[in-house]
Amino acid sequence: MSLSTLAASPTAQRSLPHCVRLCTRADLVAHSGVVAWYAGHQIAIFYLPGRPDAADRSRQPEDAAGLSSRPDAADDRSRQPEDAAGDCLYAVDNRDPFSGANVIGRGIIGELQGERVVASPLYKQHFRLRDGVCLEHPEQRLQTWPVALRGDDVVLLEADTRS
Repeated sequence: MSLSTLAASPTAQRSLPHCVRLCTRADLVAHSGVVAWYAGHQIAIFYLPGRPDAADRSRQPEDAAGLSSRPDAADDRSRQPEDAAGDCLYAVDNRDPFSGANVIGRGIIGELQGERVVASPLYKQHFRLRDGVCLEHPEQRLQTWPVALRGDDVVLLEADTRS
């Protein structure tokens, strides 16, 4: 596991006026976290590269009523930041709300209850990567940021473009 602290580019990209460059694809570590600094926040960025079964995951078996066998499958497809190659990129607050330490970027990535999660390295709470909610204590959550790969850059969508 690797942890690097990277500074965001101070200006938005010219071709994408509402994006801020956080780091490059080369800075990412597969199945691990890196940390970028943006507007006073440490942001933990997790990169889950495409897997051979990524295409199959989006085609879940359907029951007789035409519904997916996974109750949250439609929700997953609409919220998963997965690209055509099956690569996923997530960005959450690096500060663990239970310990107050900036350690989430050092957490272990996994799946729990059908959700991609990061386990805090200190007290082991599991946070969903898609929305930051703690599975053990749903009243606690990590702030999330919309991020994407644009060529070789990892970009953050600025607040004024969020829906």
